[in-house]
Amino acid sequence: MQKKALQDLAAPDGICFGCGSKNEYGLRIKSYWDEDNVHVIATHLPEERYTGWPLLVYGGLISCLIDCHSNWTVMANHYRAEGREPGTLPRIDCVTGTLGIKYIKPTPMGIPLILKARVEGNVERKTRVICEVFAGDRLTAVGDSVFVRVDIGHLAKTAHKR
Repeated sequence: MQKKALQDLAAPDGICFGCGSKNEYGLRIKSYWDEDNVHVIATHLPEERYTGWPLLVYGGLISCLIDCHSNWTVMANHYRAEGREPGTLPRIDCVTGTLGIKYIKPTPMGIPLILKARVEGNVERKTRVICEVFAGDRLTAVGDSVFVRVDIGHLAKTAHKR
């Protein structure tokens, strides 16, 4: 029996383009704890419409995958640090503070991408994540980003100046 993805446990009503299960036009990536209990893993096979250069994955898609998967890595670590399972209340939400990406090699189309992320340092309100992207066994990109734990209700009010 396959375990449920972090997204399905903690945000089954999610509408995010990258990871929301309820976004019919989105990527719907799924993130899982790795066997090592340090990394969070996701696999994604880009569709042809996400081609950048001929036969290569569009860099913007890679940044989207890194962004969402890294965010779920932080949230999963917050749940773990609090001794709770993803999906228990109160819900934990984080947003991207900074998103840094180093493109190391061209990422070929037609090969499943494996994202392998880990928290670098302590899990606090602002948390750093390193996310590696592999096409097969070839490292093609690395994300080095910071995510901020937020109250999503307050965030929505602030964004809409209410």
